[in-house]
Amino acid sequence: MGDDSTTSSPSPPPHHFLPDERHSSLLRRITEEGGFAYATSAERAAAGDLRAAEAAREMAWEQLHSGPWHEVGPAWRDAYSLACLHVAALRAAAGDRTEALKVLDMGIIMGGPLLRKDLDDLLRRIGTAGPPAERAGGGGGGGDDALGNGALGEMLQVLPKRSLSSKIIEKRSSISLETFICDHFLKSSPVIISGCIDHWPARTKWKDIEYLKKIAGDRTVPVEVGKNYLASEWKQELITFSQLLERIKSTDCPANLTYLAQHPLFDQIQELHNDIIIPDYCFAGGGELQSLNAWFGPPGTVTPLHHDPHHNIFAQVVGRKYLRLYPATVSEDLYPYTESMLSNSSQVDIDNLDVEEFPRAENLEFVDCVLEEGEMLYIPPKWWHYVRSLSVSFSVSFWWSASGPSPE
Repeated sequence: MGDDSTTSSPSPPPHHFLPDERHSSLLRRITEEGGFAYATSAERAAAGDLRAAEAAREMAWEQLHSGPWHEVGPAWRDAYSLACLHVAALRAAAGDRTEALKVLDMGIIMGGPLLRKDLDDLLRRIGTAGPPAERAGGGGGGGDDALGNGALGEMLQVLPKRSLSSKIIEKRSSISLETFICDHFLKSSPVIISGCIDHWPARTKWKDIEYLKKIAGDRTVPVEVGKNYLASEWKQELITFSQLLERIKSTDCPANLTYLAQHPLFDQIQELHNDIIIPDYCFAGGGELQSLNAWFGPPGTVTPLHHDPHHNIFAQVVGRKYLRLYPATVSEDLYPYTESMLSNSSQVDIDNLDVEEFPRAENLEFVDCVLEEGEMLYIPPKWWHYVRSLSVSFSVSFWWSASGPSPE
């Protein structure tokens, strides 16, 4: 009775998932918060009971969705991680590698920090390379053709009005860190830097669909679906990286555009992290790297006009993107949303500017560019920016904060 994965004689979990003090302390915290049923199921899961492990994961999942995300107790996020560890270990022991990877990714994406190292350790033990038969792919092949740049002339027709007719962002080749600090970092002046990422393995590897499938195909990632995050039809989904690749190849309708946007993919998949190198420019100001995010999607993805609190080196690894930047000094003329959650986003739709509703935005000066493959763009803190992909595009953003006050 039941499926093959649940047996009457539970198999013991791998040694490093036997309860330790962190687990015991976590279960005490959860019990104090009313999670006695979870704690009971987690203890049975630690003894090798898959059904109990799944029940504990479901209970933790319900707690994560019991209200606004910022109100979720940190103990329940850690509890979700623990349940994911138990489920994944037991699934892997039963030979269900695909489901184990999915569960571990959910633990990384939705869980807390307490057991993050345990999640990563189990991921390494399971491995990310699946059976060759699963990697054969179908139709269209891989290589450079699969993630090509497309025709720039055609793509320029979809850009907002006045694009590339104002001031083009300055472009410089392989400038020194000292020059970057003096000419751009301290002056809050955007600049395109070329010739600095040509040695990254990602520059060639990420054009190969078969490589991406091999490294990340079975991994679960969060994606955005729709025109952009300000659109009414916009939504988020969890899909495998292979499903994302298929959607990128077959996207026909703007409402169904699927975009891996601002996701810490390189914390999740170490093999992809090994394909890039943190630019020296990110150490300007003596600060620390705050986040390292991936942006991967088809032509036509748009990040609407917004600003960020950190220094940003935006590296264009595959494909090309159009970017338009406005200085922080014109913030009021870009009509920021008044709601706190969207206060860093503009109400102005650059693609369809309503001059009657937002008259001050019509003739504002800006700088813009087409960021080509292999180039990096420095975006200073608080500079407003709009981004549109002109081809299949894979980008990496490096956010860092300076140790002292931000330069003016």
